[in-house]
Amino acid sequence: MAGGTEAFPDLGKHCQFSGCHQLDFLPFNCEACHKVFCLEHKSCKSHECPKPEHNSRKVIICEICSTSIEITGKEDQEKMILEKHEKSGVCDPRKKKKPTCPVRRCKETLTFSNRTVCRACGLEVCLKHRFPADHACKQGSSSAPAAAREGWNDKFLPAFNLRNGKDCGKSRGSSSSTTPSLKAY
Repeated sequence: MAGGTEAFPDLGKHCQFSGCHQLDFLPFNCEACHKVFCLEHKSCKSHECPKPEHNSRKVIICEICSTSIEITGKEDQEKMILEKHEKSGVCDPRKKKKPTCPVRRCKETLTFSNRTVCRACGLEVCLKHRFPADHACKQGSSSAPAAAREGWNDKFLPAFNLRNGKDCGKSRGSSSSTTPSLKAY
């Protein structure tokens, strides 16, 4: 089909997608099938290109070392490329990425300056999720924080028992010989 208008016959081209044939003054050429398409049908997926793998790119992540590997071409090559990567000597499990916040949809990397441990459940989270309500806290599920609470109780309860009720709830008129009494006017 010829493009353009009566005044400018060489200006623009018609979309070659069946059923569209829209006149486009800035047409797109598909690098895979070498046809001309409008803005709406420029992607291989939208015009059902017979050769979509021609220049498609995809990135896969190695599960061992968290390295990203770019793949061009067919999807059945993924396994072969991952095996080749593992055997190359570049794949090192020690290069694994730093831990991230375990809260759902949070991708914050946990570093020494932005991590905290919940006192109730022992979960290590980022600072944004430090409050129990922000990370769906399961209180008392970890043994380490419970031990910390027991340590606190081990110090508090004996000290409380040593008081034997002294100075607790007694009348204000009586004062001990060691502490002076203060009166408010």
